[in-house]
Amino acid sequence: MKCLSLSPLLSPPSLSFSSSIKTPFLVALTSTPSKTHTPKRSSKSAKTLFPTTTTITTTASLPPKKVLVPIGYGTEEMEAVILVDVLRRAGANVVVASVEPQLEIEASSGTRLVADTSISTCSDEIFDLIALPGGMPGSARLRDSEILRKITSKHAEEKRLYGAICAAPAITLQPWGLVRRKQMTCHPAFMDKLPTFRAVKSNLQVSGELTTSRGPGTAFEFALALVDQLFGESVAKEVGELLLMRTAEDNHKKEEFNEVEWSVDHSPHVLVPVANGSEEIEVVTVVDILRRAKVDVVVASVEKSLQILASQGIKLIADKSIDNAAESIYDLIILPGGIAGAERLHKSKVLKKMLKEQGSAGRIYGAICSSPTVLHRQGLLKGKRATAHPSVASKITNEVVEGARVVIDGKLITSRGLATAIEFALAIVSKVFSHARARSVAEGLVFEYPKS
Repeated sequence: MKCLSLSPLLSPPSLSFSSSIKTPFLVALTSTPSKTHTPKRSSKSAKTLFPTTTTITTTASLPPKKVLVPIGYGTEEMEAVILVDVLRRAGANVVVASVEPQLEIEASSGTRLVADTSISTCSDEIFDLIALPGGMPGSARLRDSEILRKITSKHAEEKRLYGAICAAPAITLQPWGLVRRKQMTCHPAFMDKLPTFRAVKSNLQVSGELTTSRGPGTAFEFALALVDQLFGESVAKEVGELLLMRTAEDNHKKEEFNEVEWSVDHSPHVLVPVANGSEEIEVVTVVDILRRAKVDVVVASVEKSLQILASQGIKLIADKSIDNAAESIYDLIILPGGIAGAERLHKSKVLKKMLKEQGSAGRIYGAICSSPTVLHRQGLLKGKRATAHPSVASKITNEVVEGARVVIDGKLITSRGLATAIEFALAIVSKVFSHARARSVAEGLVFEYPKS
């Protein structure tokens, strides 16, 4: 059986929502921009990824680049989703393959992902790139897949591109013997497992065909470096624009107005509603980071099914339906973006009622990317300062805060989208717990976070 995959950047015909990839996202690097190269490869893969406004242009006559992203139980969801999302935006045909007996896997922070196919169907396929997400025990599950080992070993022998992030360089590639004569980096917690003379303390390391990186907080940089190697620097810049990557000018810019305490006397209870067309990076990033901070997060589907198809074709499974979720009270309700997803959230009568009650009860609520429009249409931005994706910011309120990546006004929090999602989630952690808790979580992500 041939390896099954979703066509890059397209949703199945049965779902007629428009993908958010057609919207101009300006991304921010969510990690320190340190990166080093070894001189073996002439590729400019890890150059600056702070683009100017352009549109992605691909040559239709060229076959699409084919990429394998394997996942298993305990894979780090942010790394897997960011890799797939960014590469599909660049035009790659990305195959998400499960190394488990089933397609559905539970990732390291509890997000449930559904692969496109099983790794066994990929044995005879040829890929332009194999990219391994990290996470534990996910990296060990990848290592223990004999089929994946054979595919990757043959791939490397043929001098094709491969990459690994977080624990995967040390836990997966090294036991396979695929890091010989390579300089590499990995998550700080696993650096001692790499040969001292080959380990490099940088966020991104390119050594011949191998690219390695450190963790969820460097995943955008890692993914864009792979785009650069597959498609060239200009495409990487254009995709970077779509992602709202951080620049020196807007570095960690957060604005807060009408400051009030958000702390609660119990474990915070947070609702993240999702729909077909929700932006997967935003869903997974918010959920992952809040769960790392020990927040009780419920992901609820507003669709008839718990499984949703996100904006870049990733399949996610919610914890419960919105009807069941409505039986509880939440300290925070956070809306992920995605143009089609935001529209479907707006149409949910149950969610609309919950948001209205959230606001009238004086509890916390927020939105990112396109979803501040949902709050605006329900009157929940009245008299508030906010931000949103640049394409919709002018439509939400007269109080848009220009240049800010995250805006807090009383018990409202909003953010621009995609690469601002880490800052958005960490700002929630900081408000609900403390700045120290947010810094601790950021350290685990390998994400540079302000000291004060």
